[in-house]
Amino acid sequence: MSALAIAAIVLACVFSGALAGLYLRSLLPSHHLQEDSKDIVKLAIGVVATMSALLLGLLVSSAKDSFDKMSDELTQTSVRVIQVDRTLALYGPETKEVRDKLRHEFQAVVEALFSQDKSSLAQLRAPGAGDRVSGLQAAIHALTPRGDEQRELRSHAAALAGEVSANRTLLLLQQHDSISVPLLVVVVSWFALIFVGFGLFSPRNGTAIAALFLCALSVSGAMFLILEMDDPLRGIVRISDVPMRSAIAILKND
Repeated sequence: MSALAIAAIVLACVFSGALAGLYLRSLLPSHHLQEDSKDIVKLAIGVVATMSALLLGLLVSSAKDSFDKMSDELTQTSVRVIQVDRTLALYGPETKEVRDKLRHEFQAVVEALFSQDKSSLAQLRAPGAGDRVSGLQAAIHALTPRGDEQRELRSHAAALAGEVSANRTLLLLQQHDSISVPLLVVVVSWFALIFVGFGLFSPRNGTAIAALFLCALSVSGAMFLILEMDDPLRGIVRISDVPMRSAIAILKND
């Protein structure tokens, strides 16, 4: 389910809580709406609101950590690819075919990652997708050094290619939802309960209902941003592709 659809469900649940509170207000006897009852309900709402804020903070922290981690790993992978290309360039002109293969494979991965196409991302996770990286490593190992310097450069390039392969595997393994669904359900339920309390002591007029709707819209907007950050390769809030595009430009200019 998309982040927008979940945000719409959150809006419906939370605002329905406010409407339920307004409806309960018309059913309750007048002595249930006296000041002492209001004070108790406000105290209870304050407790639930505090717990909701804590859990909402956990959701934001989890989504932001996942977003930043993947962004850092993509940048590090770009740096490693450039280092492999530089090392192969120092090795000699006989590495031109390997370098061309490196540029082609890296560009294909970047296009797939930022295409926002599920089928393209699925191809990166396919069992045979890692063979292309393994083939690049095999091509580097197949180089025949003519001296100690080239032997050292080949070993360094192979080590860097291994790090690129490891980063790629780590990136694919981390492409999962970091937001706990039960935790999300609990937070939304608590916000709905809070809005029941808001509606219970709100006057039944257009201004109050509009204010409650805007507050519910703000809650759903926060959930939308959290879910967007939790899926950093797709949607509106996604990782910048500038570092990887810049790496491709550097590889092409060599």
